[in-house]
Amino acid sequence: MKRRIQDGPVVVVEEGGGLGSFVWGLVIGAGLALLFAPQAGEETRRMLRQRGRRLWAAAEEKASELQELASDGFDDVKSRVEEAIDDRRQAVRDTIEAGRATAHSARDELERRLADARAARARARRPEPETPEA
Repeated sequence: MKRRIQDGPVVVVEEGGGLGSFVWGLVIGAGLALLFAPQAGEETRRMLRQRGRRLWAAAEEKASELQELASDGFDDVKSRVEEAIDDRRQAVRDTIEAGRATAHSARDELERRLADARAARARARRPEPETPEA
């Protein structure tokens, strides 16, 4: 008899372990360690309290470091934003001042041209003196 191999899609299903599986493994391992501990119950509880206190102190220290790091980062970002805002404000002030100078210059030029036009019109209205014919 011949075996027939079927070629078809192969489906591989992977399930990630994730943090939940790690925590469950940690809890089960800790429970087994307590069951098989070579010390007496009172001594084990004392040791667990000591380790718990050390772990709590380490966690508080890390939390304090994280808080300080976050505070420093916040202060750094705040100063950068304030500096950028000040730069933008100065750029706006410079632009406004340049606009004002341009407007004054344009006004002065317009007034000069208007005065020239009025003078030319006044000259055109005046009768020209007659010159004696030779």
